[in-house]
Amino acid sequence: MNFRRRIPSLTALMTLEAVLRHRSFTAAAIELGVTQAAVSRQIATLEEELGLPMFVRKHRAIEPTAACLTLGTTLAQSFASIADAVEVVRSSQQNVVTIGATVAFSSFWLLPRLPQLRRENPGIQIRVVSQDTPIDLNAGGIDIAIRYGTAPFSDGTVIASQSDVIVPVCSPEYSQGRRSNELSNADEFIETDVQDRTWLSWNRWIEKRGRSLTVKPSLRFNHYTETIAAARAGQGIALGWRLLVQTFLNDGTLVALNSEETVTEDHYNVLLPLRARRTIAVSDTAKWLTGALHILDN
Repeated sequence: MNFRRRIPSLTALMTLEAVLRHRSFTAAAIELGVTQAAVSRQIATLEEELGLPMFVRKHRAIEPTAACLTLGTTLAQSFASIADAVEVVRSSQQNVVTIGATVAFSSFWLLPRLPQLRRENPGIQIRVVSQDTPIDLNAGGIDIAIRYGTAPFSDGTVIASQSDVIVPVCSPEYSQGRRSNELSNADEFIETDVQDRTWLSWNRWIEKRGRSLTVKPSLRFNHYTETIAAARAGQGIALGWRLLVQTFLNDGTLVALNSEETVTEDHYNVLLPLRARRTIAVSDTAKWLTGALHILDN
């Protein structure tokens, strides 16, 4: 139904309700933050559109007509219902926390921990935004971000950070079939192609370790989740960020070549936007994430 054609200006209706409630153009103008002349124009416009007078003007007083009283009663009830609905929406929004992270971090680290987060923080509603392109906290919409890199960041405040360990990982079956415990050209390497160079490639990782081996990956993926899925399926060796793949190391679907561990220079950072929403839900969630990030499974 097209209400716009059937209902007069909402501004005029709100003005009418205020004038009727105060029985005064002047008091209504003060409440609405406009001039008395503006209130008079709104009422005159409404009377013209309805074809009926709303008030009888008397000396130093106004008297509402029967039509005004009928319309005013409905307006008061309707505006009260709208105000109540808006308050419900605002209140519910206070409990919604939006967390932004990469697809890999969301899939491998955050999602398995969401049940515990929700159990320990009942009433908080979690919304997860997963994307591998950089999340711009200045754009709004994200309450807390988990970003891999080195602080400081121009769009957020770091409240916690955690380093990691990178270690080659593969399936137990692939490990058993290897000819040597050392990485060599006989191995099949799985690479993740990413734009963010804080995420090490195989050759950059080997260079940092001072090795002369040149890796030519036999499989390449543009998402780390797919890289790890291929490694778990026995397709070769992938670089494993321990904080992300620890679940698979624990359940035995991946094994680590522990002699090849390297501590990362970059960190996982818990960031709050510079113009962060100050709600109890955001504060509690950020505190929980900070504590959980510092607990590295062994």
